[in-house]
Amino acid sequence: MAAGEHPYPEDDLRYARRRFLSVAGAREVARVIANATFAARQNCLWGEGTTAVASDSTHFSAFDQNIFTEYHSRYKRAKRGVLIYWTVDTVGSMAIHSQLLTCSASEVHAMVEGAMRHGTDMDLETNFVGSHGATFIGFGITRLLNFDLIARFKQINTMKLYLPGKSDRFAYPLLGPALTRPIRPDIIENNYDLMIKYATAIRTGTASTEALLRRFTGQTTHPAYAAMLEVGRAQRTIFLARRLRDRDLQHETESGLNVVENYNGVNDYIRSRRARRPGGWPVLDSDRRRRRDGEAVRARALGAARSGRTRRPRNCCARQWPGWPPPPDRG
Repeated sequence: MAAGEHPYPEDDLRYARRRFLSVAGAREVARVIANATFAARQNCLWGEGTTAVASDSTHFSAFDQNIFTEYHSRYKRAKRGVLIYWTVDTVGSMAIHSQLLTCSASEVHAMVEGAMRHGTDMDLETNFVGSHGATFIGFGITRLLNFDLIARFKQINTMKLYLPGKSDRFAYPLLGPALTRPIRPDIIENNYDLMIKYATAIRTGTASTEALLRRFTGQTTHPAYAAMLEVGRAQRTIFLARRLRDRDLQHETESGLNVVENYNGVNDYIRSRRARRPGGWPVLDSDRRRRRDGEAVRARALGAARSGRTRRPRNCCARQWPGWPPPPDRG
């Protein structure tokens, strides 16, 4: 922006960024743009209002002096840095939530926070994730929060199916090699009220998902954690059975995750050219946590504005020519 043709000096631009583009201000801008885009969508072009999102993280290099900067085993090309976790609408590639994470943070809590705290008008019912966000505890929490977790597993051939009960051990002889122990419903029944208590705390915002998961993992014998794991085992077994027999679900999963991966691919272009390494990888050029949070939220706001501009010409064409666009050629 500073290199563009306008009459504003650099000091005025820096003041406007400090005064108006704070973390809360940029988050509100992104939320307003997303809600306006959802309201202006033409159903004949974009379909009915979507209830599905896809979640994934992307790596940004950061200065080494900050304590939040860490190595990541999957992003050796970019050395040390942080992760930005995106929650993106699967129909129009509209980012509805973004979070700044350390490389060692759990993607389960980021996925749940994005689904619960996006703040837009979307009524979320389905969340597509990769293998790293589809753990037993992830399936358990999302079931208690009443939205579906749809995952793409890398090693689905090694996963086991949990039996509904002890009497069903020999009911599926052809699935013998893929079966394991039965679900323990007594653990779920004895700790049902405790699970609902923690799920309500996550939904209402009185406790963060990260704090609860840290408490659970620090005490592996926690009864609510054991019950959520059993719910997650049952829910993942149901999902695996659906995915193996439903070809449309497989295509829908790949299509949804491709949306957020493509969104990650354009993050290099919607950031300023100053914030890049010589090799071209994006880099966060500040050691301050608040400054880096602001960079993540402003990138989301810029992405929302870019997505809104691409929809305007198609909506105008639809109003000018009622029969547009033509039906797709299936031949």
